[in-house]
Amino acid sequence: MALGHHFSRGSAIFRAAGATCTRQAPTLRPFRPHSPRDPALPLYPFLLEPIYKEKVWGGRTLERFGRRLPGDPSVRIGESWELADLDATSPSGGGGEPAKTRIRNGPLIERTLAEVVEDFGPLVTGDVRLASGGRVPILLKYLDARESLSVQVHPSPEYAAAHSRAHLKSEAWYVIDAEDDAVIYKGIVEGTTREDLEAAIRDGRVPDLLVQVPVKAGDCHYLPSGTCHALGAGIFVAEVQTPSDTNFRVYDWGRTGRELHIEQALECIELGPAETAQFEPGTTSSHGDAVARELVVCEHFTMSEWMVLRDGEVVFDTDEMLLLMLVRGEAELRWSDEVPPLGVRAGDTVLLPAALEATTVVASTDATFLEVRPLGAPVASSGGRSLPILGAT
Repeated sequence: MALGHHFSRGSAIFRAAGATCTRQAPTLRPFRPHSPRDPALPLYPFLLEPIYKEKVWGGRTLERFGRRLPGDPSVRIGESWELADLDATSPSGGGGEPAKTRIRNGPLIERTLAEVVEDFGPLVTGDVRLASGGRVPILLKYLDARESLSVQVHPSPEYAAAHSRAHLKSEAWYVIDAEDDAVIYKGIVEGTTREDLEAAIRDGRVPDLLVQVPVKAGDCHYLPSGTCHALGAGIFVAEVQTPSDTNFRVYDWGRTGRELHIEQALECIELGPAETAQFEPGTTSSHGDAVARELVVCEHFTMSEWMVLRDGEVVFDTDEMLLLMLVRGEAELRWSDEVPPLGVRAGDTVLLPAALEATTVVASTDATFLEVRPLGAPVASSGGRSLPILGAT
């Protein structure tokens, strides 16, 4: 049953109390264990292993998911990279080394997603346009903002076109938890000139020129490249973005020892409030025990929230790769009648390869999850190779 153009590349079928299905799900494909390099055999849902990043602004909120975070309680974990396929990261952000997500279940356990994509190709990715070097064109994270993140901007399309080392970075924040007075900063106050912004940077008054937006759990905001923004303190979000670590930091709330990128930021910042309503449809469709809400529809990815009551089911039937981030509750994934279901809980991220004919998500408790469909990498002139990364959060 299609819900708007979000599902134009596949479909979701609801099996919940009182729901009506328009067609039957296809017969599930039998599962057989397979050798790591045999693309002729069927695949399965991949549980993804997170990569943790210590940040000065981070916290320990991920422990609520039952995560065993590195370090003692004083170590601030600001980011959990749920899916990453980057050949290089910023030294001050991702640590400088490549970031390659590994699979943590099934016959392909411990292999990187990059290796699996190389071996299985379209059986995993479908027709998604890959990033340079054949990389997966999406980056998924959890961000735990105990303190406010730096005020920053990602390269505008014009800047990226003129600078081969810069990569477009558009992203979306889905708020999982937020303190009562939490805000994000999204865009520049109407009427601000470039001269006003330069003066505010010199005088340390940048926050005075930012649009403050109160947020609560369930809110979602799209931030296209060129938007001046910051995640405020006391917010925990899931972040979906294009696969880039290029950030230009313009203000850091009085923190010292971290580089600013004023000149680059001024070239990229689009003055005025962020006009993103056209990318944030917010439309919902209710079917029995399942409700879907379209959060973001942009040229790089689509993103939806699913809320399913206990024992409700949703069947994903698609010929494209998609990703599920369970943010609340527990569920089972069923894709074959010959193997046990895959149990998942809040905090788990799963990739469904394109070769799967159907995967049923059954809510073991009331559950909320995000569905992300990469549509392809931004068009960039990197010459087919990974380039150095600038800046960091």
